[in-house]
Amino acid sequence: MTDKIKLACIIDDDSIYVNLIRKIIETKKLCDNLLVFNDGKDGIEYFETILQNLEDKFIPEVILLDLNMPVMDGWEFIERFTTIRNKIKKTITLYVVSSSINQRDIAKAKSLSSVKNYLVKPVEIDQLEAVFTKTA
Repeated sequence: MTDKIKLACIIDDDSIYVNLIRKIIETKKLCDNLLVFNDGKDGIEYFETILQNLEDKFIPEVILLDLNMPVMDGWEFIERFTTIRNKIKKTITLYVVSSSINQRDIAKAKSLSSVKNYLVKPVEIDQLEAVFTKTA
């Protein structure tokens, strides 16, 4: 049996999707706490602040990242996150979760070492459970 995820993070501007995923996570008890950011800029600023304070308990174990968002999109987030990731001692598993079925997007995301996998919306419950049991 794997340990339960303590903290996860969703970075996505689609409030309907976020509410649906949040409800599934809560109903299935997939993690203890959930952070939600509406764009990559808010997400990356959170990580940069946490790094300054060296607060590991506030670093999520899983990030579900959308690609198409205002202010800072998922690609920009990944680029900035990759530069600070090495400073974080805790293991963070990043999944791109997007409605894009563009093969270039999928191939690009899967080619990045910081991305564990690419999931196409709508994410199925078994896919989500696999992410939170660290098997996806």
